[in-house]
Parts: sequence; structure tokens; C-alpha cells
Amino acid sequence: MRGHIDGVQGVLHLPREQQIITCSRDGSLRLWDLKSGSQIGEDWKDEGGKKVVVNNITLSPSGKIIVIGSDDRKMRFWNVKMGKVVAEWMGHTSYVVAVCWSASGKHIMSGSWDGMVRVWNVKTGERILKFKTGHEELWAVSYSPDNTQIATGGYIGGTRIWDAKTGELITTLKHSRIVFSLAWTSDGKKLITGLYGLIRIYDTATWEQNATLRGHEDWINAISLSPTDDRLLASASHDRTARLWNLDTNLPVGPPLQHKDRVQCAAFSANGQVLVTGGRDKNAYVWDVNAILTGTNIVSANTLSH
Repeated sequence: MRGHIDGVQGVLHLPREQQIITCSRDGSLRLWDLKSGSQIGEDWKDEGGKKVVVNNITLSPSGKIIVIGSDDRKMRFWNVKMGKVVAEWMGHTSYVVAVCWSASGKHIMSGSWDGMVRVWNVKTGERILKFKTGHEELWAVSYSPDNTQIATGGYIGGTRIWDAKTGELITTLKHSRIVFSLAWTSDGKKLITGLYGLIRIYDTATWEQNATLRGHEDWINAISLSPTDDRLLASASHDRTARLWNLDTNLPVGPPLQHKDRVQCAAFSANGQVLVTGGRDKNAYVWDVNAILTGTNIVSANTLSH
């Protein structure tokens, strides 16, 4: 078997390890060795046996717990060491399409097509905050680095900024396009939004837009900042490409990274040297970031396989 049997929806790097975990619409998670490109062990599947479409994946700050959001309206907590589900939480009335940890690791936030954001106490499982966003379909949620604000994006309503303690609306960044992805710079001074064909960058002190990145031709499903350099942004799009961007110049770095189908996810390694992308062609791809930056050997990537 070569890779997942359905599209790859999300990818994350395990800290201090040459390993990644992917999640897929086939209902499984898989652990991979980056050096060999081989799968480690068996597929991770919920022992309940029911296949569920996995939409999103996020790793706790400790690196010990993964949370996924699924089409069955649940969040599942996976123990990384065991490769098993240790908890299931439910509260939404539609697909859970976005999940995000707070920087402290004490809270987990979920967003759903029901238009609601829910914030949970990880230790007790208690829901500590719930608010209606006004997005008909909510696509993205993200905590600010200091955990004081929440950004949401979706269909109708642009990007909205909320008080993370009270759920009060702070401001709305109006868009005529659907917001599919969000990312804050590590210092919290910029918020980056991925739309249809555009990436917009906002100054969080004034909430004024200060840049627009153009190059993609379809939905921008994911954006990811390098952990070692906030000036380097990766994006993944329905147009079958991923791109790197220089946020000093607001221009793309190198040509588009070509894929066979829609690209759903992109994530940097902790040292910023590796970019992994995945999408509807059922595979994950490993890219050498330095090769992209220097313009060498960027026309292909290693493909992870069983």
C-alpha cells in the first residue's frame, strides 16, 4: 500500500523527532519516518471501528497528545506514545473542521460548520466558553500567541477577532471572499489570512491590512509560518500547488511546488528545514526548504509510503 487511501487533510511534526503524523479522510492517522519515508507501525484507527472523515489535526504544546476534529461532530484525543484514542468529546451539531491548542496547553478550541466556537478545559473536559461566530460555515480558528484573542474565519463574516476570555467580538476584518486559513506571527504583531487566491496580512495593533500576496488561483486551505523565521510563510491551495513566501518582500520564493491534486495542508519542522505537504492525491510530500530558498532541486519531493 502506498500512502493513505483517501486525501491527506493534515500533517504535524513531532518535536525532537524525525517523525511526522498525517491524518486523512480515510479515517486513519499514520506515523512516518522522515529519513526513510516509510510508515512506522500500523495505521492508527479508533478502536470503535467506525470510519470517520478526519478534517483537522493539532498537537499539544507538550507533544504528547493529538486532537482531531471529524465529520461525526466529535473531537478525539490521541496519546502519541500509545497511538490510541484516550478521550472523545462532543458538543457541536455539525462537522468539526478546526481545532487549536492554547499556548499553555490548558485549553483546546474547536470550530464547526454549526458556526460555533467552543473552548474546553483539557484537564476536566469542561466547556468553559461558547460563542456564535456569525460565519455560516466556520473554516478556521486560531489563538493569538498570548492567548488573549481568538481569530475565526469562514463563509460570510470575513475574519473576526474575539476576546478569548469572554467571547466578546473585538473587530471584524471584512472580506468579500471565504476565509479558509489563519496564522499569527510568533510576536502576535501580524495576523495572516488565507482566502480564495489571496493571502492578506494585517497589523494587529490597528487591524489595518498592510499586504496582499498574490499567486494562487484557488482556495488557500492552509498557511504555516516557519518556527525559526516569521518572515517565511508556506501556503497550500486547491490549485494543486504549495508556495513559499518572503514576508519582507511579500513575494513568492521560487516557483510553485507542484502536486497532482488539491493541496490540503502544509507544515514546517521545528528547525524550519523541512516542509511537509499533503492533499487529495492521498500522499504526503517532504520538501527541503533550503533547496527551495537557494533555487536548487525543487522540482520534486520525497513521497512518504508504506
